Amino acid sequence: MLYLAESKKIIVVGIPGVGKTTLINKIVEIIKDRNKSVNVTNFGTIMFEVAKENGLKNRDELRKLPISEQKKLQKIAAEKLSEIDDDVIIIDTHAFIKTPEGFNPGLPYYVLQIIEPTLFISITAKTEEIYNRRMKDGTRNRDKVSIATIKKELDIQSAMMSACSVLSGSPLKPVLNTEGKLEETAIQIIEAIGL
Repeated sequence: MLYLAESKKIIVVGIPGVGKTTLINKIVEIIKDRNKSVNVTNFGTIMFEVAKENGLKNRDELRKLPISEQKKLQKIAAEKLSEIDDDVIIIDTHAFIKTPEGFNPGLPYYVLQIIEPTLFISITAKTEEIYNRRMKDGTRNRDKVSIATIKKELDIQSAMMSACSVLSGSPLKPVLNTEGKLEETAIQIIEAIGL
């Protein structure tokens, strides 16, 4: 029996400062070198595009919307993502969103059911590296942070991603993105994807 190759839907998460964007750019470069089509979509960007139609002006305001509104935006974003049809689809997102109510899951069960991910990549880094990267990033309106806060965020990400893996039945690959080891880390992820 001949099976048609399905798209590989890779969900990549990481708290701000783990180097997720830089790492994803390197992964895309390697995938393209292997003559595969790849699409990188930022989940939050899709949510923001929809929210802008309803008057939201700043992406960082998303997390301050009522949870019911965030849920609607998540569902719409997941539906848009499910329509993409490349060899490899990388979904750049967060395991959770820090809201006034608490930590809202970035990938609740209804989103996982729509997307049907193939693999989860959970990127971490040393807390000091994360702290230093955040202090240098002037492009976003972020909350003040401490080393203790970063450790807590890493723990919550780990717990959320474990739950996602169990609920979806898809593997979870934790990856430590150490300063100066970008190529090695990207290759580790490429191997996990199966390319």
